[in-house]
Formats: sequence, structure tokens, C-alpha cells
Amino acid sequence: MNLTTLSRDIPFRLAELLGVPPERVVVERDSHAGGMAHVDLLIRTPGFRFAVKYKSRGDAADIGTAVRTTLQAVGHARGKLIPLVVAPFMGEAGQQLCQEAKVCWLDLSGNAHLMAPGLRVLIQGQPNRHKRPGRPRSVFAPKSARIARWLLMEPHRAFTQRELAKAAKLDEGFTSRIVRGMEQQELITRSADGTVKTRDPAALLAAWQEVYDFSRHHIVRGHMAARSGDEVLQRLSTAFRHEKLQHAATGLAGAWLVNQFAGFRLVTLYVADTPSLQVQQTLGFREEPRGENVWLVVPNDHGVFDGVTERAGVWCVHPVQVYLDLKGHPERAAEAAEALRETLFHGVSHA
Repeated sequence: MNLTTLSRDIPFRLAELLGVPPERVVVERDSHAGGMAHVDLLIRTPGFRFAVKYKSRGDAADIGTAVRTTLQAVGHARGKLIPLVVAPFMGEAGQQLCQEAKVCWLDLSGNAHLMAPGLRVLIQGQPNRHKRPGRPRSVFAPKSARIARWLLMEPHRAFTQRELAKAAKLDEGFTSRIVRGMEQQELITRSADGTVKTRDPAALLAAWQEVYDFSRHHIVRGHMAARSGDEVLQRLSTAFRHEKLQHAATGLAGAWLVNQFAGFRLVTLYVADTPSLQVQQTLGFREEPRGENVWLVVPNDHGVFDGVTERAGVWCVHPVQVYLDLKGHPERAAEAAEALRETLFHGVSHA
């Protein structure tokens, strides 16, 4: 969208939201002055001034960049400005990033979240009027995502590309292409010595979670008779250890192992291979989509096992992987994910 279109559509949308005549919403043409070079528009309305950054995509990667830009602009500005991010359609992850940073947002599909002293406009539920074809960004494809996983597992650390390739068990050329893509999306920063690290761990995780699809793993759904989810978890863990089958808990069971947020009925374990019929029979496991309380998951990439640790006598994937997998789970998965996210990057500074 060019500047002329921005200067027409965004002020008109603001006028609608604020309930004022369009002629009272004025675009100020000095956005390149006083530290405002990276803001697209300065807009004045009755009682408010907005520093506006437009992104052609509403996904977490682009919105994370826009949030940083508007906050920097407001910090350098003379006079009171409200940071405002605009996109054709704002995804859930982008909304969350804006709200956590206390940055207003609106989209050109009819949704908005404008919160400031004397200002409260909340509109949600309007469908995306600007859908674009295309596949998810390749930096989060199953194999490629090993890079993001390592960066998030050690968010304080600056890696060389060789270190990342070795840790993720990837070819250096492949690693270089993924790192370059992440750099172009402003998900990571590169230092003068060539090392890279996350720019904003929360934004990187949100960008990955937005396109992550747990159902792309091979999931064997079934049932085991037991008095509790914990009993099922312990029995499965003991049996798989005995069989020397690589495994690790995730989902609701994994969240409980990490922070004991809530009890669970559904037990989800990654397994390197589907257990033999003999092992399944010994456990009393039967495939049963109705009344299921066990998901045995053969991953679409074995990178899910990176960062596995033992918790309460059970192997568990890294909390980053648990968080991602909760997106595809029932029960109290959304609450468990939120509790986990709040503790994942405690004390981590943003670049």
C-alpha cells in the first residue's frame, strides 16, 4: 500500500472508530522529523495524536517489528503520541504482541484495539477481508525450525552459525539460508563479530506459534484404563524406558511437569517410533478416538527432542516445545500455555 493510499484509508478508518467527521482527522506530513523516520504517518484527531506504522502482513514477525518501531518513535517524539500499528488483518499473535507492549492497533478488516487515557475502542470478530495465498514462512518448517528452537532454548546466548548448525544437526549451508531468512524478517540480530541471537524472544515464539500445526505430526489416539493422568504418564514412561524407546512428554502432561499448573487427563508423548503391538497390549493401550486419554505422537522432525530433560522421573520436551504443542490440545491447554509463556523468558532483555 503506497503512502497516498495510507493517507486516505487509515485516517478514514480512525474517523469511523472515533466517531468524528473525516475532515477532523488530519495527516501531518512531518513523520521524517525528530526521530520519526521509520513511522509512516503522524495523524492528529480531536484530542489525540497517533504515530502510525503500517505492515502489509499481520503476522507476528512483521507486527513485532512494527511494535518496536512505534515505541521508539514515541520515545523520541516531542509531545504526547499514541503508538498505532495497522495491518490489513491482525492475527492473534500480532494482537497479543501489541497488547503486551501497550501499543494500539487496528486493521483494515474492521477490528481495532485502541486503549489510551481517555480512549477505549475495542472491536473484534470481523473476518479477514485481505486473505493472501501462500505457504507458511519456511524458517518454521519442521526441519528449519530447529534453528528457532535452539535460539529460544538459550535466548541469552549469541551463536555463531557453525554453532547453530552443530547444535541443530544441520548442514552449514542450510543453516545459513535459514538464519538469513530470520534476519530479513527481523527475528534475530547479528553482531559485528557475526554471531546471532534473538531480537525479541517473545516475538520469535509468537511468530512460530502462529504457523505451528500440531496435527502435522503422526498422532496415534487411544485409551488406557487408569485412575489418573499421572498414573498413565508414569506407566508409559516406565514401559518405554524398558523398551529403550526414545520418548518425551509434551502438551498438558508436559506443562504439568514444567510448572504443575493444572491436573490433566490427556497424556501426550512424543515417541521416536510407534510402539510395537506387544508393548501396546502389555500397557492395555488400544486405539480409540472416542474417550481417548493418550496421544502417542511420532514427530515430523526429531528436533522436537532437542532440549529434553528429566522431570519427576519422566522425560519431557523443552518448555518451548510444550508451549507450541499446547496449541493443538483440549482441556485447559490455553490457560496452561499462557502460564508457561509468562515464565519462559523471565529476565530476558530485548535487543
